[in-house]
Amino acid sequence: MTSTPLESETRTEPAVGAAPQSDADPAGPRKPRKAGRQRAANPLANETRFGYIFVSGYVLLLLAFGIVPTLYAVFLSITENGVFVGIDNFVRVFGDYRFLPAVGHVTLYIVFWLISLIVLVVFLAIIVHSIRAKWLSVSIRFLYYIPGAIAGASSVMLWLFLLDPTVSPVAGLLRAMGYDSLIRTVSIDNLPIVFTVIAFWTGAGSWIVIMYGALNNISNEVIEAAKVDGANPLQVALHIQLPMMTKWISYMGIMSLAAGTQLFVEPRVLSQASRGVVPEDYSLNQLAYLYAFKQGDFSGSAAISITLLVVALALSTIFILKGKLFERD
Repeated sequence: MTSTPLESETRTEPAVGAAPQSDADPAGPRKPRKAGRQRAANPLANETRFGYIFVSGYVLLLLAFGIVPTLYAVFLSITENGVFVGIDNFVRVFGDYRFLPAVGHVTLYIVFWLISLIVLVVFLAIIVHSIRAKWLSVSIRFLYYIPGAIAGASSVMLWLFLLDPTVSPVAGLLRAMGYDSLIRTVSIDNLPIVFTVIAFWTGAGSWIVIMYGALNNISNEVIEAAKVDGANPLQVALHIQLPMMTKWISYMGIMSLAAGTQLFVEPRVLSQASRGVVPEDYSLNQLAYLYAFKQGDFSGSAAISITLLVVALALSTIFILKGKLFERD
């Protein structure tokens, strides 16, 4: 039967570019597959998963040896034999005649330690970074790092020989300064300087290497542009390198501050070697040790520890804010 011209004109033509429907697929065109099924698993997801696995070890150790003991110390500091006493333990500890002298000793040591560390480490790192001979730069960095490989107690024992004019290789220098015995060298007035020298010798080398790495992150184009503009090495260091190292310096200050408040090994060993010239309660950590293991007062010891923690956190916050440690460039 032939169709009329009207029927031919009203018959719908398929759209240009549309897929023709086949009799074998009455349900119409297939829906496109999801991109996720066609593509392989996202590699970033695997990296994130492995990152969590690696970090989990640190998190577990932090909880076991950091967070949980801190919470337990907080509990001990506000209780007495399991009974809540508020701030009574803090008041009792602060009223101890040994507390304020220990605070003064630690404060003086931290001031000397932080100032000398920040100034000398940054200065030496810039000097080493400016050395053109690669072999010389590598050798100096290696020599700086060697003292950091020695444990704290071992380094103090080494310094006992260096500070004793009877056996020290620098005995002539010590005698020229008026020190003819170990007792006079480690007198109470000299201890902040002595502990600062020991701490710098032990810990500065690793920080010099870290600061050297921070200097390597500064673009050479920036340095060269400053030199083209007529900047001398001092101006480059003050106006370009130092501002771009602020975050690293802040990080060094925080870590060194935390280490400084934990002063214990050095005065402990010197106290035994000097036959009591260095008091057993010289630092706050030593005083906390005496409270816990000589007096059996764990609540008082915890109060001292929490006080140190609060002060360290407050000072670290200042370093973080001033150094803009967590701000992106």
